[in-house]
Amino acid sequence: MSVTSFYTGAPRHMVAVDCIIFGFENGQLKLLIVKRLPAPYHGAWSLMGGFVHDGESLNDAAARVLQVNTGLDNIYMDQLHCYGDVNRDTGGRVISVAYYALIRISEHLPQLSAEYDAHWLTLQEIPDLIFDHGQMITDALMKLRDKAHFHPIGFELLPEKFSLPQLRNLYEEIYQRPLDKRNFRKKILAMDILEKLDEKDKSTSKKGANLYRFDKSKYGELMQRGMVFEI
Repeated sequence: MSVTSFYTGAPRHMVAVDCIIFGFENGQLKLLIVKRLPAPYHGAWSLMGGFVHDGESLNDAAARVLQVNTGLDNIYMDQLHCYGDVNRDTGGRVISVAYYALIRISEHLPQLSAEYDAHWLTLQEIPDLIFDHGQMITDALMKLRDKAHFHPIGFELLPEKFSLPQLRNLYEEIYQRPLDKRNFRKKILAMDILEKLDEKDKSTSKKGANLYRFDKSKYGELMQRGMVFEI
């Protein structure tokens, strides 16, 4: 006997997932937003989302929405918050669970679904969005900043090989404030979680900047020994 059979007569609500997708490109933190297809608000700017299917978990639904619309699998994704205001969706009683995801635009930007008019926009370029999607973005930015302060999730947005100026620039974008160049360099190198490569990025100067790679295994070992990541 299914569990639902015990709750005959209980109110039925629709459950959806919405995805706040962050990327980092040309020194700027960006968000992926689309033109909405269904009514209400057909053609309006929206986050990527969809309804949870029967027999599908929330995490699986969010992963499906990301894969269908971006072509990406196995990317960093974290549950943000549940939004259940009674009048949040003018189309019906919809409870939405939001997730935020981090994508390396430079390495993994496939052809987006042809059904959507999708755009990567900077934080300053985000237009008015439908329903409470603007609040979701505000909440996701707060969660991203809090998480990035104590966990190395920023590396999920960078290419595999990066310079220290690129890394500092990313965290300045996340925090939306400048960081002291010397202190940042000293702090990140003291953690001993970066592998220095025999390569340089010469896109900004003739001398070039040394390239590094995040050493996940080394970070895992240090964490087991009690190291605290903090930027």
